[in-house]
Amino acid sequence: MNDCAKNSNEFTSPATQAMNLIRYIGDEVSKSGVPIQQLSGAGIQKTIGSPSGKFATSLIEEFCDRGLIKISHELATLGSQKTFFDVNLTFDGWEQYETEKHGGFDGNYGFLAMQFGDDELDTFVQEVLKPAVYEETGYELVDMRDVGRAGIIDNIMRVQIRDAKFVIVDLTHDNNGAYWEAGYAEGLGKPVIYICEKGKFENDKTHFDTNHCTTVPWSRDDDEGFRQELAATLRRSLGEVL
Repeated sequence: MNDCAKNSNEFTSPATQAMNLIRYIGDEVSKSGVPIQQLSGAGIQKTIGSPSGKFATSLIEEFCDRGLIKISHELATLGSQKTFFDVNLTFDGWEQYETEKHGGFDGNYGFLAMQFGDDELDTFVQEVLKPAVYEETGYELVDMRDVGRAGIIDNIMRVQIRDAKFVIVDLTHDNNGAYWEAGYAEGLGKPVIYICEKGKFENDKTHFDTNHCTTVPWSRDDDEGFRQELAATLRRSLGEVL
């Protein structure tokens, strides 16, 4: 299954569905070296995260009109379902595909990299961090536990980071995975915001590659202070006026 496939429409905006369509066609054509012989909205509805085959069909038609997708012809069948033949990307479509592969697309959520299994951190994330991010930016903050998708977890994680508007990384546990995810996001040019439990940050520091980066310390003794500092950091990182 293509790595942009989704099992639900959660966190899938129309813009993300459209980008998933470009990804799907680009990935399939890149693998085979030839245009997709037949493509229907109903057939790729779940793959691109559309609510219906009709909506997916409308995306294909609009991208054809915009010159991003090209087809040889289309055929309407019973119930107004359409099948598109010899589907490929145009030059402009391939440019958009390549731009997206390098992190040029921003989704409608933030991604959280962290170590799982710490009760204090889990409680802090649910009670303070995620609500604070939503209240400040209007974006949901999701981690891998929020993503109900089948597939290889490394590929799913890359897609979640690639599509995120920004990434928040908790360094409290010196988790190697969190550091890797931070580096991957930095390499894509995503805004990356570091957080760390205050005692750990003040006493043991974080890895020298990140200890010079802006880090917002958190403590359950001062949730409001964290919220305020995080809000200011988010506004600066996302280019908003303080």
